[in-house]
Amino acid sequence: MDWEKLITYKRLGQENRHVERHDERSEFKRDYDRLIFSAPFRRMQNKTQVFPLPGSVFVHNRLTHSLEVASVGMSLGNDVAHRLVQATPAYAETLIPQMGTIVSAACLAHDMGNPPFGHSGEKAIQSFFSEGGGLFLKDEVSKAFWDDITHFEGNANAFRILSHRFLGRREGGFAMTYSTLASIVKYPFASSCAGKKGKFGFFDSEKEIYQRIADEMGITCKSKPGEPLSYVRHPLVYLVEAADDICYEIMDIEDAHKLMILSFEETESMLLGFFDDDMKENIRKRIHDEGITDVSEKVVYMRACVIGKLENCCVDAFMEHEQEILDGTFEGSLIDNIAPLQREAYKRCTKMSIQKIYKSKPVLDVELSGYKILATLMESMMDAVMHPDRFYSKQLLDRVSSQYDIRSENLETRIMSVIDYVSGMTDVYALDVFQKINGISLPVV
Repeated sequence: MDWEKLITYKRLGQENRHVERHDERSEFKRDYDRLIFSAPFRRMQNKTQVFPLPGSVFVHNRLTHSLEVASVGMSLGNDVAHRLVQATPAYAETLIPQMGTIVSAACLAHDMGNPPFGHSGEKAIQSFFSEGGGLFLKDEVSKAFWDDITHFEGNANAFRILSHRFLGRREGGFAMTYSTLASIVKYPFASSCAGKKGKFGFFDSEKEIYQRIADEMGITCKSKPGEPLSYVRHPLVYLVEAADDICYEIMDIEDAHKLMILSFEETESMLLGFFDDDMKENIRKRIHDEGITDVSEKVVYMRACVIGKLENCCVDAFMEHEQEILDGTFEGSLIDNIAPLQREAYKRCTKMSIQKIYKSKPVLDVELSGYKILATLMESMMDAVMHPDRFYSKQLLDRVSSQYDIRSENLETRIMSVIDYVSGMTDVYALDVFQKINGISLPVV
């Protein structure tokens, strides 16, 4: 693959249209701004990241997580671009120096397709079709569509939101640049290739859109004619993934300390484990010299040091494997390929998170409740679209915004509209609808 083809201003839905500009923003900065001011992005402030939405202690939601990932992504992209220009000075006159803005915009969008209640919400949608009330639809829809809905995936849904014309109410959806769109597709293959992990990058309805983008930019196609569509990753996906990996692992540890799931001693051990003995003492000395006595502020300081270190390590890993990444032969993530000290420390954090954070009672309670709420909403909404003439069905369907083609004559379109509607809800809105359709609460006038 060629950097100069991979970084392009071409926009989805505006390929042959001249659009007059009235300011000096780059096209990638326009992508960033469109995302920041969009409703799907704003709704992430009320979607669970890991822990329950905050009470007296504020922890991360999808929005704050995405903003932090975008910040780290900007640094990763800028640093890689700087190193590329140093190695090849001619790149200074191309779009490559804007790499940081592309990665940052893609980071903003990377979680936009996640349903309410995170992973448990995904599982509820998948299970409704694979083992629940929607199982009868298997013989009524195409195999490709069935693979999509039984593997429903937030990454593929993010690409759908940004590119699907109904959700954007115009051809091209958000009309994002090709480079930004390709940079969010972490698993660039069809759902039939998802395997045991169930991950894929685009629904069948958006397959041709991704193919158009990938072929235009020269992203290497792995599939042969007649096989399910499969590509290698756009190189910037590795930077988006690294920013996400850094933030969710390290910030979850900080949140766990705030919620007293982890002690200060456990947290300090995890965070300082990224450094050699001399650097550990140096960090402790700086904390002392700056007069930081509050344990939460100590954690914040150490967390900042870790994020900075991991960012540098990932830039080194990217540059070390740049040719493999461009050739499409690189395997694993950048985190998997950082220096041994930091890689082992990251693994320890992951192990701690699984044992003490992701299996903690508050997290499990949200997952249990979220699964039940989403499963009930899917059951009710699907029953309504399958029997739209019933009184209760009409009442339910009348609540749905006209942006969703939920009354389409095409069965697959109706099903996908239900998934669009339910997956686009916030946690609080999903709970509110769940309570109302079950007669648990009434609207307050």
